[in-house]
Amino acid sequence: MEKILIIEDEKRTRENLVILLEMEGYAVRSAANGREGLDLARREAVHLVLCDIALPEVNGHQVLETLRNHPATAEIPFVFFTANGERCNIRTGMDLGADDYLVKPVGASELLACVRARLKRRLRASAPPFSPDFGSPAPLHALGLTRREAEVLLWVAQGKSNHEIALILETAKNTIKRHLQNIFEKIGVDNRHAATVQALEVLHRAGERPPEAPPA
Repeated sequence: MEKILIIEDEKRTRENLVILLEMEGYAVRSAANGREGLDLARREAVHLVLCDIALPEVNGHQVLETLRNHPATAEIPFVFFTANGERCNIRTGMDLGADDYLVKPVGASELLACVRARLKRRLRASAPPFSPDFGSPAPLHALGLTRREAEVLLWVAQGKSNHEIALILETAKNTIKRHLQNIFEKIGVDNRHAATVQALEVLHRAGERPPEAPPA
């Protein structure tokens, strides 16, 4: 049974999340602050962490940074909750290694879809022979993409929408659309799915050869 850790200081929100996830068949652990959450993450073999950003004692960014800095917890999928969706919070979380974010209030269907996607990706990444490395956009430069285009394609390959990528990269949604048009033309595809397939293949091979230098 997959085990999920919820770190959320608001009691009602935390209890509702526990009930929802347990009804879906997950084993759930919960913590009311960042320090307690870190203790649980270290003690329990959790498969996914759902964490608020504004937490007492140790905030969500510090929780993520601490987990990523220890080999035993470095690979746990980590999803942030943010109450306001501020770009600085989202970008900081992504820079620290967050896998996804959800903006409160979060609907049940959105939350469950995110949980399923992240758990599925964790299994796929850990099961050979196919395990794309999403740690860096650098391997995608081999497709003839610029740095920014490679960043955009990296997030597309992880299932992000244009709106979400615009938030993460702190740019306009129309700018992301233009980058995608350039990407499609450069790699010879005409849709998002085909671009994702190519990106995943490149990212899968990322560990087998050094990344190519980005175009000027």
